[in-house]
Amino acid sequence: MDKLLQHLVNGVSLGSLYALIAIGYTMVYGILRLINFAHGDIFMLGAYIAFYGLMFTSIPWWLVFILTAVITGFLGILLEKLAYKPLREAPRITVLISAIGASFFLENLGIVVFGGRPKAFPIPDVFNKVIRFGGVSVGVITFVIPVVTIVLLIGLNYFIKKTKTGMAMRALSKDYEAASLMGIDINKIISITFFIGSFLAAVGGIMWGIRYPQLMPLMGMMPGLKCFIAAVVGGIGNITGAVLGGFILGLGEIMLVALLPGLTGYRDAFAFILLIVILLIKPTGLMGEKVTEKV
Repeated sequence: MDKLLQHLVNGVSLGSLYALIAIGYTMVYGILRLINFAHGDIFMLGAYIAFYGLMFTSIPWWLVFILTAVITGFLGILLEKLAYKPLREAPRITVLISAIGASFFLENLGIVVFGGRPKAFPIPDVFNKVIRFGGVSVGVITFVIPVVTIVLLIGLNYFIKKTKTGMAMRALSKDYEAASLMGIDINKIISITFFIGSFLAAVGGIMWGIRYPQLMPLMGMMPGLKCFIAAVVGGIGNITGAVLGGFILGLGEIMLVALLPGLTGYRDAFAFILLIVILLIKPTGLMGEKVTEKV
């Protein structure tokens, strides 16, 4: 029983990380119908910015984390301005190729700037503590990750549903052309969307660095793909669906290893098998709505 509880806690923690990163995919897709394949590399940049902030400044760790998320948010805006905005009226395939190119560029830029050798993420002492419940031993970060995720999701939900900017984002996701005719500043709303998505990706990158303290320029590749899968499983374009998909994927991975240790080497394959099954059964995802493409 203790082992099962241990695995469930770890699964919820990993699922929370996937959920945070998946939200960025689903927000951008909901508004632009664009799969931002560079999102996983924004996650990587957030982890590295936090690393250098902790290593080479005397700023308190909590302020470093906040500044990292904000800086990464603006990097997300810069990515949108350089790679996507000039192609906004171009065919979808052109924008998709641009997203893939942006991802390769950031990965190789990371190798040049940060070096190819893995770096150990400097974990603040507060996260090194272990909490014990009976026979279950859990690191503080394992509890912190779901709490931070829930707080950020509540804040995001309030922002989208209760503020004028949030309402504009919802209008844009429903009908891009009608929203522009109603006087909504399209460029501003898209920039805010990229800022929020990149901000959350940075938070995910920081917590990933604490949870798995080894940084590499290609570290965002597999988590990025998995979070894209989580967004598709939940229903890409639906924030609640992205969160649901993240938790399903995180719990599924951990429980697969726990119940079938012999399949540990196939842990990453679980995500892709889940994607295939969902696409066969419900192509729009668990909470997705059918979207009619305009021609």
